Amino acid sequence: MKIYVASSWRNNIQPFVVEALRNEGHEVYDFKNPEPGNHGFHWGEIDPDWESWSPEKFREALSHPVAESGFKLDMKALKECDACVMVLSCGRSAHLEAGYAIGAGKPTVIMLQNGEPELMYKMTPNICLDIQEVVKSINAISDKKIQGDGKI
Repeated sequence: MKIYVASSWRNNIQPFVVEALRNEGHEVYDFKNPEPGNHGFHWGEIDPDWESWSPEKFREALSHPVAESGFKLDMKALKECDACVMVLSCGRSAHLEAGYAIGAGKPTVIMLQNGEPELMYKMTPNICLDIQEVVKSINAISDKKIQGDGKI
């Protein structure tokens, strides 16, 4: 099954989630390493001083070729995935990605960590507390998908 893992660059659990799902035989999109030789999108590739940008500069930078390329890779994987896993703690982009997946009718799993409770996480019944629960949920989704239409 194709899985999109949404998280944060600062989340040190994300690589273990990616590895655990791959070990189960799933095809997992890792935004930190989206394809061979590509180590993911970083605003710093456009401007090392990106954190001091004005809203106008940020809007302009969204059209930069590096940003366009990173966005296209992530969106392609998000559109093609069978399911999404959001690993907390994460930021706005990961929440947008999970929201997109839920809105597109894709099963979505949320792995909770420390942080504020969010009411809208009720959009998915798949709330997990550790990597083992994430793997169990994804495998159940995969099994249901196979039984439902014979395809992954």
